[in-house]
Amino acid sequence: MAQTIECVDLHGEIHSVDIAKLAWRPSAYAIVIKDGSLLLTPQNNGYDLPGGGVEFGEMPEQAVIREVKEETGIDVINPSLLKVASNFFTFPVNGESKYFQSILLYYVCDFSGGELSQEGFTEYEKDLLGFPEWVNLAELDAKIAENGFGSSYNWRPLIQQVLNQT
Repeated sequence: MAQTIECVDLHGEIHSVDIAKLAWRPSAYAIVIKDGSLLLTPQNNGYDLPGGGVEFGEMPEQAVIREVKEETGIDVINPSLLKVASNFFTFPVNGESKYFQSILLYYVCDFSGGELSQEGFTEYEKDLLGFPEWVNLAELDAKIAENGFGSSYNWRPLIQQVLNQT
């Protein structure tokens, strides 16, 4: 096994990192479609699906429900696993670069209520994340072309997969 790994940062730059510096980060993300619009969070100069890290002792299905509520104010139910992906990334934490190996769990969730809000944001997230949005699916490709993805993972094919299944 390699002793170094390539991690991507928020700007798409690649960093060669000693594997001993990696932290483990399972994460769960939601695909929520309501009335022809997709729930997104502006972040890192682009758009991303709401979601984030699974906490110790938490089931991924619970994590995706919690993360959607925290990042958007929206309540979701019935998380159904759609895809598992992985990546290596670097992210600033308290002014220092941290390196992560992540398993990304993508769930399709049903909207159950709530209003768009930033009330669940930590002070750090207020600086990182924009106000959540319902983006019309007909405008999604143009929004992404203009703003990009807020993460290193291109989740756009997952949206098409969900739409093809409905």
